[in-house]
Amino acid sequence: MAVFTKLIKKDIENFISDYSIGNLESFEEIVDGIENSNFKIFCNNQPYILTIFEKRVIEEELPFFINLKNFLYKNNFKCPKAISDKNGKILKKLKNKTAVIISFLDGKSIEKPNFKMCGEVGKMVANLHNLTINFDEKRPNGLDLKDWKEIYKKCLNSKSEDFNETMYLLKSEIDYLENYWPSNIPRGVIHADLFRDNIFFRNEKISGVIDFYFACYYFYIYDIAIIINDWCFNENGKNFNKKNCLTILEEYQKLRELSDLEKESLNILLRAAAVRILSTRVHDYIFHPSNAVVIKKDPFEYFNILKWHQQNDIFEK
Repeated sequence: MAVFTKLIKKDIENFISDYSIGNLESFEEIVDGIENSNFKIFCNNQPYILTIFEKRVIEEELPFFINLKNFLYKNNFKCPKAISDKNGKILKKLKNKTAVIISFLDGKSIEKPNFKMCGEVGKMVANLHNLTINFDEKRPNGLDLKDWKEIYKKCLNSKSEDFNETMYLLKSEIDYLENYWPSNIPRGVIHADLFRDNIFFRNEKISGVIDFYFACYYFYIYDIAIIINDWCFNENGKNFNKKNCLTILEEYQKLRELSDLEKESLNILLRAAAVRILSTRVHDYIFHPSNAVVIKKDPFEYFNILKWHQQNDIFEK
C-alpha cells in the first residue's frame, strides 16, 4: 500500500455519499507498499480501506481481482470483501481514477516470522490453491519473464549508474531464465504477491490476506517461491532460514502435494521470483515519483537473494 494520489476530507466525503457505510469521521494515509494509493477511512466507528488504482494495474482486469476476492470471501477464506454502493456498483471513479472500498481486516503484518507462522502461511496458500480450482475466471500473469526483460531495458536506458553491478547480474540471469524456463508445471489461480506485509496475524494465526492485484493464472510453485524469498531470508537477503522454508513446504503439502516436476522447478522459480522483485525495485528507485508518499524497498536485498539461489539449492543438506 502507498499514496500517489492525494485526497482531502471533502474528496472522500463526496465519494462515500453513494454508499451505505455512514458518515466519514476521519481518515489516514497508508504508506506501506508500492503500487496503489490506499487510505484507512473511519465511518460510524467502522474502519474500511479505500484504494485508488495506479501504475501497473490495468483497468479492464479489475473485475477479475474483485470477483476473485469476493469468491474467496464467500468460501470462508480470510480476505477482505469489496463493498458495493447503493446501486450495487463496486468499481467507481475518484480523481479520474478507478477506486474501490473494501472491508477492513484486523491484525498486523509480521516483520520477523517464526517457523509456526511460516507453517500457517504454508497451509493458507495450499488452501488458496485448492479453492481457486473452482474459480472459473483466468488472467495471465502481467509481470512475467518478458515483462522483467522490458523493465530491465527501461532501467538500462535510464543511464543510471547506481545499479551497474545489479544490471549486469539481471542481464545474465534473464538470459539464463530464457534458456532454461520450465514448462508443463501445474498451474491455477494464485495470489502472486504473498509478502509479509500482505498477510496479517493475530496470536500467531493468520487473520487475513490482502492485496490481490497481482493474482493470475500461473504456476502454483511460483506463489511458494515468492513466499520463500520473503519469509525465509533476513532483511539484507544474505542469511537463509531453512527451518522456516521446510516448514512452509511441509505444511503446504499436508493440503496439496507438490509434484516431482514442481520440486525440480523450485530453484529456477525462486530465481525468477527474485528477478521480478529485483527488477521492479530498481525501476521504482530510478523512476520514483517525487510527490509520492511511499517507502521505497531496498533492491540490494533481492540482489543478495538471487545470488544465494544461484549458488545453493534449498533441498541441499
